[in-house]
Amino acid sequence: MHSHSVDQWTHDHVFLGPKHAHNERRTWIVVALTAIMMVGGIAAGTLFGSMALLADGWHMATHAAALGIAGAAYLFARQHVRNSRFAFGTGKFGDLAGFSSAIILGLIAVQIAYESAVRLVYPVPIAYAEAIAVAVLGLAVNLVSAWLLRDTHDHDHDHGHSHGHRHHDNNLRAAYVHVMADAATSVLAIAALVTAMYTRWVWADPAVGIIGSAVIGSWAFGLIRDSGAVLLDVSVDKNLEAIIRDRLETKGDRVTDLHLWQVGPGHRAAVISVVSDDPLPPATYKRRLEGLRGLSHVTIEVELCQDAPSPSLPRI
Repeated sequence: MHSHSVDQWTHDHVFLGPKHAHNERRTWIVVALTAIMMVGGIAAGTLFGSMALLADGWHMATHAAALGIAGAAYLFARQHVRNSRFAFGTGKFGDLAGFSSAIILGLIAVQIAYESAVRLVYPVPIAYAEAIAVAVLGLAVNLVSAWLLRDTHDHDHDHGHSHGHRHHDNNLRAAYVHVMADAATSVLAIAALVTAMYTRWVWADPAVGIIGSAVIGSWAFGLIRDSGAVLLDVSVDKNLEAIIRDRLETKGDRVTDLHLWQVGPGHRAAVISVVSDDPLPPATYKRRLEGLRGLSHVTIEVELCQDAPSPSLPRI
């Protein structure tokens, strides 16, 4: 039985993004701003009998819920970061939240498209002054929120190589897309409402709504694709794979199996099989991968090539 300490061979599985705490704080601030806007819109709409204000308030409630998912994901990931139940840590909670938020965003796009199509066929009277005021106020809140959630991408670069590896925090990106979608909707709405108010083209507002829904749907699809790829362990960092092979395949050694996947924003894990005529200890191969930023967890198995010549017996 091994009686010595194994501390030098053990390691944790903390794969949170480098700006996790900072991003969590920013997200909760945006949740608070959105909730205040939501409550104000619903209260004003009820008090003044304005359907425009009331509808915008409930629309903000949907965004507040989605942003709340992002904040809760940051909180849960941080609180359970060392929970051994999660084999590779809690770094993917952000991607799970981003995927969920993207679905909500897609549903919002469908709802906007449907309501816009209905209004094209059955136009309704619009209180232009109130609607424009609501859109301007919503745009201001969303621009502040977008500023708070700016810089959604982190860039890691391999030392000594020109290959760049971009790692998204899909949770923050989902929150950012939500506020940008709302901001884009507000800009389009203002343009359409002003146009309709002066030209009496009542179809301009629902027509722009359909355009806006297509843009939002496109953003939602991109977020679903990227966060889903992380959740399904899709390997998309071909540059890093090539670097790993280049560093390990020396003196006839061959990489026979390489699995590389993301376990958190800016963190990759790798399981690698190496076959060699003259196998070295796994630690030797691991040292060859030192300095690769973003490669946070490496497991290597080394096999003796079955076709390798048997070592000659010493002469007596």
